[in-house]
Amino acid sequence: MRHTLNKIICGALAALTMLSAAVSVSAVDFADPRDGVPALTGADPYTGEDNLEVPQIRVTTENSNGTELQKDDGYVNASIAITDTDGSVLSDSCVFKVRGNTTAMTFILKKAFTFKFEKKKDVLGMGKAKKWALIANTFDPTQLRNELAFSLADEMGLPYTSQRKYVELWVDGSYRGCYQLFEPVQEGKERVDIDIESNDGKKDFMLEYEAQRVEADATYIKIGDLRFVMSEPEEPTEDQVTYITDTMTDILDTVKNGTEQEIAQKLDLDSFVKFYVLNEYLKTFDFDMSSVFFFYKDGVLYAGPPWDYDLSTGNTNPNLTSSRPKLAYASDGILQKRNIYRYLCGKPWFDEMVKDCYAEYFDYIANISADGGFLDTKRAQYAALFDRNFTYGVYPVNKWTYNYQLQPKSTYEDNFNYLKNWCAERHAWLVDHWDLTTYSFLRGDADGDGELTVVDASLIQRVDAEIIKDTDGMIALRSMVTGDELTILDATAVQRYMAEMPDTFGINESVTVHRLPKIQTTEE
Repeated sequence: MRHTLNKIICGALAALTMLSAAVSVSAVDFADPRDGVPALTGADPYTGEDNLEVPQIRVTTENSNGTELQKDDGYVNASIAITDTDGSVLSDSCVFKVRGNTTAMTFILKKAFTFKFEKKKDVLGMGKAKKWALIANTFDPTQLRNELAFSLADEMGLPYTSQRKYVELWVDGSYRGCYQLFEPVQEGKERVDIDIESNDGKKDFMLEYEAQRVEADATYIKIGDLRFVMSEPEEPTEDQVTYITDTMTDILDTVKNGTEQEIAQKLDLDSFVKFYVLNEYLKTFDFDMSSVFFFYKDGVLYAGPPWDYDLSTGNTNPNLTSSRPKLAYASDGILQKRNIYRYLCGKPWFDEMVKDCYAEYFDYIANISADGGFLDTKRAQYAALFDRNFTYGVYPVNKWTYNYQLQPKSTYEDNFNYLKNWCAERHAWLVDHWDLTTYSFLRGDADGDGELTVVDASLIQRVDAEIIKDTDGMIALRSMVTGDELTILDATAVQRYMAEMPDTFGINESVTVHRLPKIQTTEE
């Protein structure tokens, strides 16, 4: 009855839209004759004329009960048609099920889904694979938080960050709204490229941090006060469980008690630092609960890939108990004592690496909330899609569906501005917290007097010879012009400039940095 009523209402709205279109072109021009939901501007998905704004996915389940499926129902047979923005269509049979944890709860009407082909398919140019995830972003009234998080992860180069695309989804003729089609976190050449079969399955593996949840078909290991669920291999043998438990025990013992050099042999520190910065900036709700992955490859443990960020960036209920109210606010460092990071954060060398990492991506992060920056651009790009989602989809923008979620504001504009302002405030707090002072100077100006002179070349030579120990890094960074390390070539570059020879290094250009590296010398 509910779906029939929705179709009647949407049909009436579509009819009014078609009448108005005869007078002027609006954000919605064409009516969808099958389910009453208007199609996107400049596109007719049934004739293939013009381009769609985003791909459209239509799933038809065997028993036509896809909108009523629950997680316990598992996979059901279905057919799927994926129409790309150029009008090309991928049609095939598949199996289809409800996925996730929180979004899979019975009372949630806009659920996430997984579909799986019998053979690998290249879907929307994201590579060949059998399994794909349709993420609902149910708890995010901006529909932007996952895109923000994964775009930052892409910028940082976190290994195996999932590709994704915004799509619109219909299930058994019912319009479900805006989704994101994701590569799920799983083993595979096109996904997380680890070897889980060599040495009788005693080589690579992937784990998900799981604090409490218990599922009948999952395998859990506990090491001290940390608990993980096996992700790859999905169904480990008893010997594999023993191998993975022993391997993780050894790694965590080293992380707790080892030196920096010893820990660096067990962990890929680059991914651990970047993963921490990503999640600390976002203040991720699940960081000590679930959806936090680690993978072991070629004898080293990596952090990531990232997953699940709809409950981040202030989108949590501040009235919750324990430490979780702090997640709603842009201030405070919140993740230092969560999962494996409880043993890393607080080590001075790791904290310094975190600050250096944030400084490296300072400009990108600042641009997220800047006027005309990342959020403004994405909002403008998908404005019509988001409007359709909240107008014709399962929930209006102000629907509060889950008590851990921040209660949505009444309009999209208000929800968007909250997110944008939160990101700006979070960035400002972290910059102050980590003392990321901004420095500007001329490249090659070793003494900082604003000019390039023979003194600069002399200072560089003295640093290169390890005669000078500059503890705040000023000389090193001002002088570095030829590469990533301070060498005698930097002094030569200054000398060439002083002799009015061709400047091939750009040393007379202004340089802006947000954190100065230390230089290591052995003599005073």
